Amino acid sequence: MRTEITLDISLREPKVGSETLRKNGKIPAVFYGKKQASTPISVSAVEFSKVFKKAGESSVVTLKTKDESYDSLIYDVDRDPVTGSPRHADFYVFEKGQKMKVKIPLEFKGVSPAMKELGAVLVKVLREVQIEAAPKDLPRVLNVELEKLVNFESQILAKDIVLPQGVSLVENPEEVVASVYEPKEEVVEVAPVDLSAIEVEKKGKEVKEGEEGAPGAAPEAPAKTQTSATAKPAK
Repeated sequence: MRTEITLDISLREPKVGSETLRKNGKIPAVFYGKKQASTPISVSAVEFSKVFKKAGESSVVTLKTKDESYDSLIYDVDRDPVTGSPRHADFYVFEKGQKMKVKIPLEFKGVSPAMKELGAVLVKVLREVQIEAAPKDLPRVLNVELEKLVNFESQILAKDIVLPQGVSLVENPEEVVASVYEPKEEVVEVAPVDLSAIEVEKKGKEVKEGEEGAPGAAPEAPAKTQTSATAKPAK
């Protein structure tokens, strides 16, 4: 049985600015519908955060004043770019018995045999699908069972998602929701080594030019001895 989600609201006076509301722990909001005029309201910031976490954008939220109540969906939330806190909200009020087309988030469940046994990589193609249902039948999420991915050719299509009673699929039934692929091993090419470019270190003590044994340093020639002519004997 679905738990009713309620949120107390107050009609907002135009002269009260948004910053004043936020300083007092409230946020400005508005509700409207096909047959409901746009009505400015304010809600507790703390209570709204709790309701939004619980309901998301696909569960019915009953807005309550002292005298009236309105069944609605949270249609849009504006967040502070720095803190991420909600600072404005839109509620769409629907008619009793009216069916609605809503995008419902997908939640992937289980373990894929292709991933576990074959090392396949999971590809999540869709994160949400569009369905149609009466507000009371709208699911919070739709489960996608990964056990159906048994090999590299396996795919999960939109029509494979099990829908709750009272819910019909609006998304293209043949739309791929999830698949797997086989990872390819990267082949790293190693360039051949150019041995001619490698400088070979000379072994032994380095000999500087001009030192003994250095190439280009010619050995010093011995000095020539001047010999005087031999005297001839006197006749």
